[in-house]
Amino acid sequence: MTKVYGLTIDDETRCVHYHGEKDIIALQCAQCLRFYPCYQCHDECEDHHFFPQTDRTFHAVLCGHCQTTLSIEEYLQAKKCPHCGHDFNPNCAKHYDIYFG
Repeated sequence: MTKVYGLTIDDETRCVHYHGEKDIIALQCAQCLRFYPCYQCHDECEDHHFFPQTDRTFHAVLCGHCQTTLSIEEYLQAKKCPHCGHDFNPNCAKHYDIYFG
């Protein structure tokens, strides 16, 4: 099981900042290589800002429902997890520049 850091509130990676039913992904910071539920959790827990992973083939996204890692490209093309079928929050697209450069 992949360790998720931050201010999580359940075992599907929901956090104090984002905790709707579809808020089930964690993202990996390219600098510290730790998975966090969101950039805010990361920035509150680390001594550096979230650094985006720009290699679209890198598995920097974790589905909190089934614990499968996805490449950035897989995640960006999906509305739900291709492994377990759980829906992703479409509003995460508002933060793609933070997570994926």
